[in-house]
Parts: sequence; structure tokens; C-alpha cells
Amino acid sequence: MAANLTSGTRQSYDPGHGKRIMQGVRPDIVLLQELNYGDNGADALRTFVNDTFDSTFSYYREAGAQIPNGIVSRYPILEAGEWEDSEAPNRDFAWARIDIPGPIDLWAVSVHFLTASSSRRQAEARQLVERIRESLPEGDYLVIGGDFNTDTRTEPCISTLSEVVVTSSPYPADRNGDSDTNAGRSKPYDWVLVDADLDAHETAVMIGESSFANGLVADTRVYTPIAEISPALATDSGADQMQHMGVVRDFLIPVDASPVDPTPGTAAVFLNEILANEPGSDTASEFVEIVNLGSSAASLGGWTLSDRVSVRHTFAAGTTLAPDAAIVVYGGATAVPPGASGAVAASTGRLELTNTDDTVTLKDASGATVDAMTYDATLSTDGVSINRDPDATPGQPFALHTALAASASSPGTRVDGSPF
Repeated sequence: MAANLTSGTRQSYDPGHGKRIMQGVRPDIVLLQELNYGDNGADALRTFVNDTFDSTFSYYREAGAQIPNGIVSRYPILEAGEWEDSEAPNRDFAWARIDIPGPIDLWAVSVHFLTASSSRRQAEARQLVERIRESLPEGDYLVIGGDFNTDTRTEPCISTLSEVVVTSSPYPADRNGDSDTNAGRSKPYDWVLVDADLDAHETAVMIGESSFANGLVADTRVYTPIAEISPALATDSGADQMQHMGVVRDFLIPVDASPVDPTPGTAAVFLNEILANEPGSDTASEFVEIVNLGSSAASLGGWTLSDRVSVRHTFAAGTTLAPDAAIVVYGGATAVPPGASGAVAASTGRLELTNTDDTVTLKDASGATVDAMTYDATLSTDGVSINRDPDATPGQPFALHTALAASASSPGTRVDGSPF
């Protein structure tokens, strides 16, 4: 999400209108402009991130700028900094390398080009492209987002940026098909642009029952039903001195881990089966099956299981997973089979896996990703789980359980019902 959503007289997020919009949209990564809040101290900024997103989100904000750029991420920020924007006296380009699920890192760059002239914006774009070419490893993903202050989509700066990102249509739009993003909804000021590798994984933005095939321009004045982006209010995008509209794009990135080699004397733990589309509306029946095919037990105490939104389960101290065994985390205690030793209820009381698309991530006690997978609506059938294909084979893709066996799921056992 690109977000220059400050309001009021201080070019800050203190009034709360922009915060509510971001809370309603629930993005994984946000490229922010004019990142001012409270006294701009570390405590104030941490409070802003915690309240707007979650305490587990990471953030970076450039230092010493009057209207600084920043980046907020659900996923760990591995390194971050700023590249000089010699055209702008009061901000630079903020960048972060982010450990998104899967083997490829994402480089996110938050920018705020000048309003002064098209030629000045072209100079900024040229600087930015040069820094990207100097700094990014070949093969990593790239997103550039923010307030470009562009009068049209054919400005020279956009042509320059096309050297490193895809700038062609279609573009995100609001409920009425309007893709302009400035306060008056007459110019395309704000952009989320990605490189060709990431662009290939674009998917529709899904919010509640609504789908936006090319991404969303978030204008609360025309968004219906407004309850889908609660706590945002219909009046927020029209607040006094609201800067622009937020721009949202979504990408479904392959994140299957590389095959695990169960070296003698080591554990080899991975995600094997997931039931996200529970039977009917019994969300307690959602489950995630975790398997250890190594030759030694794995100590799971402090490990976490997350969806895109937050940590849903933390394994209790002392939890172990024996070799050739599975443990199943259910969405609620009512679904745990009586007397089952290899099954627990999510420590938060829910897994909250969406039916249409989500990412499930398993991390160890140090916060390192052990395994992760992303699914979409093609693997969504009511009451049918998704399973590694072939079964119990780490690093392999997932398929509907009914494509592998007659049963709809097999929590705690192999796909054919036999023990691990």
C-alpha cells in the first residue's frame, strides 16, 4: 500500500483519519509519506505502528526530514536506510530489504517526488533508478511506492522508472473505476510499482466480499459497504487537509521452502496439511498439520504459527515433536479429538485462515522462518484440506486432499490414514 494519508495542519497522522483507513485495508507492507506522529520519538512512532497495524510489525523512518518517508512491514526488515534525493530539501528516498515468506527478499522504496515541475520529478526518478541498479541484488523483488505528484501517467519520470519496474496499465481504481488519487481526484499522484518478476504474481485485492482486479484506490467516500473497511469512516478521505488516497495492490508469491534433507541426528519440520475452508462455519475445525521427518525430536517451545494478519499460535514451553510424527494445531478447543496427544488448540483461540487466500508461516523460537506456504481460491473447497503432493514431501506444492485420497482430510496421519 502507498499511503500519503496525513490530515490536519501538521502533515501528520495524529488526527487519525489516515490511521483508520490503513486499519480498514489491513496491508502487509505500507510505503508511507509524511510519517509524522506525536513528538516523532521512538516511543511515539512505535505506538503509531502498534495501534495502526500490530505490535509484531517492523518499521523504518528516515531521520532528520521534515516530512519523512517510511516503511511499515508485517515481515521482518533485514536492513534499511535512505538514499539522497538531491532535488528535495526536506526528505530522501527510504528503502528497506524485507524478509517476505519464501527464498526471495523484497526491496521496498518509499518516495515522495516534488510538486515543483515535471523536470524535477524526472531528475528524482533518474537518481532513484541509479541507486536501485547500484544496490539491489539480481533476482530480488522490488516495489517502489508513494506520492509521485505526477500530473499524468505519461510524465517522463514514469518512463524513467519503467527501466526497473512495470508502469503500464491497468491501474488500481476505486469503487467507481476512478484511478486518480490526489485529494480532488483529478490526477494520478500515488503509485505502487513493482518489477516484472513480482508483477507476474499480481492477484486481485480482496476485502470482505469485494474484489478489485487491478488493485484499489481507497476513497472512503465512495467505498461500499464501508463496514468492509471498518474502522474507517465514510468521511475519512474527505477530512480537512487530507493529502491523497491510498493505493493498494496484492501479490500472491510462491513461498514453498526448498526440500528438507533429513540429515542424521537432526529434525526436519515442515507444514504438510492445512484446512482453511472449514466445514460450514465451524472455524474451530480449521487446522494446520506440522510434520517432523528428521531423525531426532524437534523442540517446539516458543515456535509460532501465523497467518497474514498475526501470530495465531505459540507452542508451549516443553513441546516436542518426535521423529516421524505430526502435531495438529486446531482453530478451537472443541475440534481437538478427545484424548489426542498430537493435537492442540490455537493459543489465541483461533487460526482465522481465510477461505480464498492466505499465507501460513511457521517460525522457530528465534523468529526464523522454518516453513511457509501461500494458497489461493483454486485450493478452496468447503471442508476439504490442502496437502503436500506427494504427501509428507517437504518443498512440494499443495493440492486438494480429495485429489490424493477419497477422504476430505487426514489430520495427524498420512493422506491414506496410516501413521507417519
